[in-house]
Amino acid sequence: METDLGLWAVPIAMLGGAIRVSTPILFVSLGETLTERSGRINLGLEGTLVFGAMSGYALAVMTGSPWLGVIAAAITGALFGLVHGLICSLPKVNDIAIGIAMMLLGMGLAFYFGKPFIQPVAPDLPAIPLGWWSDLPQVRAALQVNVLFLIGLVAAGVLWWMLKATKIGLTLRVVGDSTDAARALGLTPSLVRTLATAAGGAFAGIGGAYLSLYYPGSWNEGISSGQGLMAVALVIFARWNPIACVGAAMLFGAAGALGPALQTIGVSSGYYLFYAAPYVLTLGVLIATSSPTQALSGAPGELSINK
Repeated sequence: METDLGLWAVPIAMLGGAIRVSTPILFVSLGETLTERSGRINLGLEGTLVFGAMSGYALAVMTGSPWLGVIAAAITGALFGLVHGLICSLPKVNDIAIGIAMMLLGMGLAFYFGKPFIQPVAPDLPAIPLGWWSDLPQVRAALQVNVLFLIGLVAAGVLWWMLKATKIGLTLRVVGDSTDAARALGLTPSLVRTLATAAGGAFAGIGGAYLSLYYPGSWNEGISSGQGLMAVALVIFARWNPIACVGAAMLFGAAGALGPALQTIGVSSGYYLFYAAPYVLTLGVLIATSSPTQALSGAPGELSINK
């Protein structure tokens, strides 16, 4: 059977890579959207992502259940977010500085506690073969979709609806836009932001579990490659819209899959330069969305980057 797709192998490989690579970025960006909608930025999600990857992998190794690993990653992520939120609720505390400190703490703890789990093999999360209809192995591989990706798509829709049409969403938006208005309505902005930061941390933890339990599917100290920080830029690019986060995450994922896709058609000279595509894209997004003269459209009024 002829399976040589020629140049078509590149977009097919990028499609599959986009689905695989975008999933952790999607979860982190959804969590950061929640946090930033409340008026707080969390740069510590890189550390939360790494610690979630380690804790999820560790529990999956010990119990033999990848789903228990996902739950553990979500819980540890929520705890990191809770600590971050409580510290930031103190007077005269800078969100950015605390976020960097939490990032370093999360990565340091993950490296320390994760050393015994570098060699053991954990069970993988299940995937759904959506390419069953095709005889081409490349198509079947590209459409091998992990369950967490589908859960992420559903979560994006639920969060969009929650922010637009529910009391919880209205509370988040009011607190994020104006602390004074929130207090006038009898709300407690520090409590709302702390809970939003904890929820955002749980999402980031789940993204970490995807990294260690599916793609690449192992635990090591370099597993994240800065995806937690890229997700912060992605949220700005998506204008704090959970639905737009899906498209933005897929775009970043496709950029990350460009290097491996070129390998599939035999490009062996300089292809490794395309592995930098996600980072170049992140830099481009930050430059394109920055403005020294006006606030970012759609940005919560209380957000640090909008002041």
